[in-house]
Amino acid sequence: MHACIDLGSNSFHLLIGEWKKGRIDIVERLSEKVQLGENVGSTNNISQQAYQRGMACLHRFKLLMRQYPIENYWALGTNTFRNAQNSSEFIKAAKKIGIEIAIITGVQEAILVYAGVISALPISESRRLVLDVGGGSTEVIVGKGHKRLITESLSVGSVAWRDRFFQVPSFSRAHLLSQMDKGAEEASRLFESVAPGVRRANWNEAYASSGTMKMLASICEEHGYGQKQITFEALKELKDKMADFVTSGKGLPGLRERRRDLLLPGWCIVTGLMLAYDISLLNFSATALREGMLDFLVKNKKTIETLQSGNLPEVSFAKH
Repeated sequence: MHACIDLGSNSFHLLIGEWKKGRIDIVERLSEKVQLGENVGSTNNISQQAYQRGMACLHRFKLLMRQYPIENYWALGTNTFRNAQNSSEFIKAAKKIGIEIAIITGVQEAILVYAGVISALPISESRRLVLDVGGGSTEVIVGKGHKRLITESLSVGSVAWRDRFFQVPSFSRAHLLSQMDKGAEEASRLFESVAPGVRRANWNEAYASSGTMKMLASICEEHGYGQKQITFEALKELKDKMADFVTSGKGLPGLRERRRDLLLPGWCIVTGLMLAYDISLLNFSATALREGMLDFLVKNKKTIETLQSGNLPEVSFAKH
């Protein structure tokens, strides 16, 4: 069996799987909201509270991994580990628990996200645009089959946007709507930096992964905009309702309470990228980085040539 640990800026994820009868069989999934990237944009450090949440989560992951005959595992740190000045301290503490963490670049992250998304899609000659909105960064990939044509990572993430545009609680609907506009405009401006290349790639289908995308797709579905998809029309029409939801404190169909604080930041980012890349419809993908990691671990030799160009970190062997 193989284990993958995806250490995101918002959530930590553990995936355990094995190769069985010609396919990857997932035997365990566990995700926890850690928010390791909380205020890293302003302090450049992982806070003591976030550090403690992260360590407690890794302890639980390690206990669960011990219940399975794990051959090897991959624990990868993403945007927060790339940017926090004290990430090395977290890595040292994790090693004492028995989990060795490697930090990957934004491009390496994008490579694995793309591998994870296409692993669940039918083989096609279509050019696909893949977007993954994390807590601290967004990965933008255009590919055809296993070949990547564009691989980018931008510093736009839901936790970062929350801390930047929605840090101070507001009960003013007008203020929230103004901040939503500002957040979307800034996201669109940053996504525009790679927009010419994305447009020239002539993609045919667009896929979106991550918790932010899942949240928005679920809300769109609950409001009658189709299953497992996000439309630009829906985001525009739901904007006022989302602001009302935050100011009133009431429930919003399709939204889990644990993601309440990332609703408006997520709306800003996805609206901004859909504007920048002229996207009318995004298909939600349930697979992303950790599935790409597992695909690599399980198939290893079959995928090594595709992934080698990204100079990915070595896999760790489990110690029981």
